[in-house]
Amino acid sequence: MDCTTIRNGMDCLFMTAKGCSYKGGICHKIVEQCDGCNRSAEFSSGWYCAACPDPSLKWKNGNCNLASHIVSSSSATKVKINPLKASKRGSR
Repeated sequence: MDCTTIRNGMDCLFMTAKGCSYKGGICHKIVEQCDGCNRSAEFSSGWYCAACPDPSLKWKNGNCNLASHIVSSSSATKVKINPLKASKRGSR
């Protein structure tokens, strides 16, 4: 259903016929860590996240999983090699 509170015209999962069903009845503004994200959008009352109603909860336990401006580097973990097997491979 289309939002009628803050993000007018955007599709919202929390919007019902009675109004916004999210806690407090409104979406919350983006937090400082969201600056530069492609999902943030400017509306008449400020900047809001287009993906979630409360961005501060996404950043509570680390990086937001929806953040497009954060590049997660997958560190290649060094595999522990059994020295006995390595010596047998080397003797071939």
